[in-house]
Amino acid sequence: MTNSSKTISATLLVSLALITFLFSSTVNASYYEKISPTQLGFKEEKLTHLRFFFHDIVTGPKPSMVISVESPIKDKSKSPLPFGSIVVMEDPLTLGPELDSNLIGKAQGFYMTVAQEAELYLELIMGMTFTFMEGEFNGSTLTVMGRNTISSPIREMPIVGGTGAFRFARGFVQPKTYQVDYYKGDAVVEYNVYVFHYTSPSSFWDV
Repeated sequence: MTNSSKTISATLLVSLALITFLFSSTVNASYYEKISPTQLGFKEEKLTHLRFFFHDIVTGPKPSMVISVESPIKDKSKSPLPFGSIVVMEDPLTLGPELDSNLIGKAQGFYMTVAQEAELYLELIMGMTFTFMEGEFNGSTLTVMGRNTISSPIREMPIVGGTGAFRFARGFVQPKTYQVDYYKGDAVVEYNVYVFHYTSPSSFWDV
């Protein structure tokens, strides 16, 4: 082999090695990394209990809910929300059970009737976000998604997340019917909320 051939072969080998290295680096590159909560400014985790009243208003000049999808079951004499009904809501949250009590937030979301025999027991799947507008948690939200069996004295649904002061939230809510008109549909529900969340400096996220 001539010196020229040796030089070409060496150049090819070096080029091949470089291409292999670059390809390997690209393949092994990751789009994720593991970090500690403290790297994002989060401090300790704490447990907070919130209590408020939820108003689902059907009657009156300004209902807080609308039936967005009617059930294919036409006979509503047995249940105002037959199986398959879907409701969209924006319900006020108040400090006390009276509607004119101090407004602390609102619940926005939906619920649907999932019990085929809704005239015997009203069972819902609910998905909603509590937006708080007062006090320490003003501007923060909690999102709930789960099964709500209205006939049970106390129900339980999981908290699936939150924003603001409730980032990385986890916990559960316990709705308890305070009063309800099963014929008209108007309801007041007491909510007890138990949520784990981190304390974090808001300035870190506002940059």
